[in-house]
Amino acid sequence: MGTITSEWPLPMEMFARRAREKADQVYLRQPIDRVYNEITWAEAYDQTRRLASGLLSLGLQPGDKVAILSENCAEWFISDFAITMAGLISVPIYFTAGEKTIRYVLEHSEAKAIIVGKLTNYQAAQQAIEDDFLTIGMPYDTLSCKQELTQLVADSEPLPESAMASPDLGDMFSITYTSGSTGNPKGVVLTFKNIVYGGSSTANLMEGNHEERVISYLPLAHITERSLIEYASLYAGAQVTFVESLQTFVDDLKSARATFFLSVPRLWMKFQSGVLAKMPQKKLNRLLKIPVVNSMVRRKIKEQLGLSYVRNCGSGSAPISPAILDWYHRLGIEISEGWGMTELTGMATTQFPFRPDKIGTIGRAMDGLEVKTSEQGEIQVRGDAVFKEYYKNPEVTSETFTDDGFMRTGDKAEMDEEGYLRITGRVKDLFKSGKGKYVAPVPIESKLAVNQLIEQLCVMGSGLPQPVAVVVLSQEVAEGMSKEEISASLAETLESVNAQLEKHEVLGGIRIAAEPWTIDNGLLTPTLKIKRAELEEKYGNLIAESSQKVVVWE
Repeated sequence: MGTITSEWPLPMEMFARRAREKADQVYLRQPIDRVYNEITWAEAYDQTRRLASGLLSLGLQPGDKVAILSENCAEWFISDFAITMAGLISVPIYFTAGEKTIRYVLEHSEAKAIIVGKLTNYQAAQQAIEDDFLTIGMPYDTLSCKQELTQLVADSEPLPESAMASPDLGDMFSITYTSGSTGNPKGVVLTFKNIVYGGSSTANLMEGNHEERVISYLPLAHITERSLIEYASLYAGAQVTFVESLQTFVDDLKSARATFFLSVPRLWMKFQSGVLAKMPQKKLNRLLKIPVVNSMVRRKIKEQLGLSYVRNCGSGSAPISPAILDWYHRLGIEISEGWGMTELTGMATTQFPFRPDKIGTIGRAMDGLEVKTSEQGEIQVRGDAVFKEYYKNPEVTSETFTDDGFMRTGDKAEMDEEGYLRITGRVKDLFKSGKGKYVAPVPIESKLAVNQLIEQLCVMGSGLPQPVAVVVLSQEVAEGMSKEEISASLAETLESVNAQLEKHEVLGGIRIAAEPWTIDNGLLTPTLKIKRAELEEKYGNLIAESSQKVVVWE
């Protein structure tokens, strides 16, 4: 397979080019108290050069690690770019991270400074960061810091282009810590080759003859947002709008007029619930059958969701039910599923361009990557997207690669004759039922998710006679329904799903959880994946109870 990385310049060269070509065009739009502060390409480049200069004036040396802890904002981009421009190495930390994780990442990465920004809750940071540590504060209500970012920018001369770092493709670009569904997060060493691939390959998917606009709201500490939104914005010349808060999300999405929109299954399900709360499925089905009304309804729903201008939609980070993708497809919203991981700089396969006959697959290999499945069905990848190593962890690094240089991903899949992959689960997510046979939970969860009452779910049952599904209800869809109606609907879905399963996979019932699973209660990772081990521990007694009822409420 050929490489596409060599066709593109390094990120800061790309930034310089955009700042010349699009000098007065708006690049970053940051809402503050509902007013959009707009920064042009030339201004963003100038601020980045001044901050790069400012960072070096504080005694930081090329090769030093600098952490970033903040919700998404324009200053996050400028900080990250300035760190790179100065020859430093960025270490992003999830803004939802607890004290233990922040402390671990700072110590493990040997960070010399931290840039702290927008944080809804900064107590964890306050406890984790030592008093003598170099802290730089973004212009938001945050920790009190030794240095202020705006002051550093104002007091510094722009770093001359001749003094900017000129790394090789194989040099370390960033240490990006995994979201850690088990144990301490691993430090994934990404190179410049990796980030050039991540940003440019995404830009290649966009339609180059159009102005591109994106919205940044998924955590920037996660490689998908950083690669497919932040760095792709440089390679595609895309305008970026940020979100002020969770409450203003839909307004900010409408204001962004996004042409390319990435999301996670959880949000696609929330959007769907919001539509169905206003227009029940039966009524929607009826209206979609009327030719003239059909297009009006579709347009109205797109408007309501803030997706009127979107040409390309994507879903990733966790498995999404084909039933949800089908539902959107009927509304004229084509969502291409993508798949990747931190170690693959974001995305390695995509179902783009969208094909309805391939719904339920994660697509096929991105240009320039080799993707295959092992004898055990594990997906393995080789190419420019693949990370260099785990920081300070040579043993796990060597276990992760095959002798011929393919990365073992830990995800299992089946590949069709056109190279499209269908995920069948994580190698380590398989569990043995009491009958001694292995059960793969992901395909079963995907079948159950056809019921719109289900917002979150996890199939579990290690050692039990039959696996059991624990579900969290969608409040919007369940509103106005009685417990009996909800139970009857779930029992009907269960019967239909069980009819499609192997004997040892047949579910013994559904348990309805009393509270939603969130990052705060430790049941979701920062990228909204479920933490299976924690869920099994929490609901162990509930699923082990024998009951005459098929559906049991917690």
